[in-house]
Amino acid sequence: MAGKTDNIKTLAQNKKARYEYFIEETIEAGIELAGTEVKSVRQGKVNLADAYADIKNGEVFVKQMNISPFEQGNIFNRDPLRERKLLLHKKEILKLTGQLNQDGYALIPLSVYLKGSLVKVSLAVAKGKKLYDKRADIAKKDAKRNIERTLKSRY
Repeated sequence: MAGKTDNIKTLAQNKKARYEYFIEETIEAGIELAGTEVKSVRQGKVNLADAYADIKNGEVFVKQMNISPFEQGNIFNRDPLRERKLLLHKKEILKLTGQLNQDGYALIPLSVYLKGSLVKVSLAVAKGKKLYDKRADIAKKDAKRNIERTLKSRY
């Protein structure tokens, strides 16, 4: 258990997800990778821009997560966009299934990180935002930025 300490190194984040969705709940999952994929992930060659997760036959799979091929991997490299199985307990999968059956909810990967020597994925149960919600978020950020700018100029 010496390799499973809590030092966390974030390798990739899905910044678009927080803009496009309301995050209801997050959950940590392991991910099943091939050897060359792990080496590529450790180098930070992961893209979560269009990634989403799906539950199929009681198992959770992440789709459209791009892990670039490892340069020294030759014949052992896998398809960069292949489905990858996520490792969760059965109770967690059943809970997620119940939440995703509600209308408008999706399972979105937020980040990929190293926890000790293990590669983990942070998943979110999320509900899509409408256009006016996105505009309201942008307006809040602008107002906050203006307030901070005026306070900084005063001092």
